[in-house]
Amino acid sequence: MAGFVKVATTSELAPGQTKKIEIGGKTIALFNIGGTYHAIDDTCTHKGGPLSEGEVEGDEVTCPWHGAKFKVTTGEVLGPPARTGVSSYHVRVSGADLEVEV
Repeated sequence: MAGFVKVATTSELAPGQTKKIEIGGKTIALFNIGGTYHAIDDTCTHKGGPLSEGEVEGDEVTCPWHGAKFKVTTGEVLGPPARTGVSSYHVRVSGADLEVEV
């Protein structure tokens, strides 16, 4: 059953920070980009690198293992060596809670 699940609070994720979360059998990277929250799969489609540990610049994250780039807002692949994007998830703020739809 799909629905929104609380994964963090706004105070846990300052602008520019990323948090790895596990929910519904998925490992997801949660990002705060300038006060707006986004969630994508945490696993790079190239060799499985943890995107939550990657460098974030603007709305792009670079995989720490081999440098593939992904758009944080959509999961779209922006640069090799990855050839396919990752799934993205809706995030909503409910009071001080961050909720992800899975």
